[in-house]
Amino acid sequence: MKPSLEALARILKEAACAELLPRFARVERGFKADGSIVTEADTAMQARVLNALQEGWPEIPLLGEEMSTAEQQALLADSPEGLWLLDPLDGTSNFAAGIPYFCVSLALLRGGEVVLAIIYDPLRDECFSAESGNGARLNGEPLHVPPQLPPLERTMGLVDFKRLAPALAARLASAPPYASQRSFGSGALDWCMIATGRCHLYLHGGQKLWDYAAGQLILKEAGGHATTLEGEPVLMPALATRSVAAASSRDLYNRWSAWLSE
Repeated sequence: MKPSLEALARILKEAACAELLPRFARVERGFKADGSIVTEADTAMQARVLNALQEGWPEIPLLGEEMSTAEQQALLADSPEGLWLLDPLDGTSNFAAGIPYFCVSLALLRGGEVVLAIIYDPLRDECFSAESGNGARLNGEPLHVPPQLPPLERTMGLVDFKRLAPALAARLASAPPYASQRSFGSGALDWCMIATGRCHLYLHGGQKLWDYAAGQLILKEAGGHATTLEGEPVLMPALATRSVAAASSRDLYNRWSAWLSE
């Protein structure tokens, strides 16, 4: 049976309601080898989603953030039927601290391309989804970037400063091309803010595959545009981090990219 966005949305919503919401701001945090935070909610969410996906589509394995690097690499190297890419809790630091900005992100990778994407924000009950070539949706309704966007100098930029090159970060701090700047702490959900036009520009120095896989398809299908800082496609089926420069429209992206390249 071919996976449907509706079925996947039900799985993520049920898992988030069972595993995330009861633990929000109430969990102990630990630390991974790379220094990033992990909680009981991350591992419980991954296990629950994995079980549900295996019941529905046992032929498709899952690559989750909470797996070892060796396991992840083996899955990327040999998954002929496709591969689920799961971030069970993106924005773990926010979640553990009680900051209401986190999500679960799921993408289906086939033939080196993401064909299905779901990002669910359980606090706002907003489910962003996309199917390659068939558009993006928000809670089942068509999602398009707003037809009228502000000029570059009046935009709101989502910028993760800590992963940028120092020279670029300093330039953005001293002479930004946008009107205001935010950094919310969930890379996957950030993509959705650009797709809705709530924010207009995005810049991130290094996201993992499970951080950007779903979001980049949702933004593309909603009418936005993204590349790496080097102008390459963001999606690469590999574990290496990828930079992101994105905007809610191609025209706005062109102006943003030109400023970044100066």
